Amino acid sequence: MSRKSANKTMLSRATLLAATIVLMLPCASAPSALASSGGSSAPTSAGATLPKSAHSKARHATDIATWFGPGFYGQKTACGQTMTPVIVGVASRTLPCGTLVLVAYDGHTLTVPVIDRGPYAHNGARWDLTWGAASALTITETVRVKTKIVGRTANTPLLGVPAPSPLTAMQAASGGTVAA
Repeated sequence: MSRKSANKTMLSRATLLAATIVLMLPCASAPSALASSGGSSAPTSAGATLPKSAHSKARHATDIATWFGPGFYGQKTACGQTMTPVIVGVASRTLPCGTLVLVAYDGHTLTVPVIDRGPYAHNGARWDLTWGAASALTITETVRVKTKIVGRTANTPLLGVPAPSPLTAMQAASGGTVAA
């Protein structure tokens, strides 16, 4: 397989996995979160809630984003995840682990969890996307992105790891084969 076709295959897999993880993120539903907090939270587009004090910060911002990849695979993130090519997340110097950030670039949008600290480059970047997130957004270099904090989720060792597709789960349950 040529390098170009391998990159296209990896990009399409990362895009599919990124879409899967966004759907699988465990977020509180807005009605139950509002009921449990006595109405002190404001609903967000991700279905999670933000305290009213944080709601004023939930504006779109335009910031510089970079991405990190192969040199970090196998290493633990600051939030406890093990970096792999399929991890979909973002590094932030200041936001807590599990904060959900909506990232928009060139017509693509993706909600990603904060899973690491950084970036540490001296180019003014505020965000450092994982390779999986950058691929899903078609980012291949340092770029300006629009961002918005949209909620929080629990920080777990599997945060950012896409859930297996239903087909993969069926294959595992049947010993590797699925009848058509």
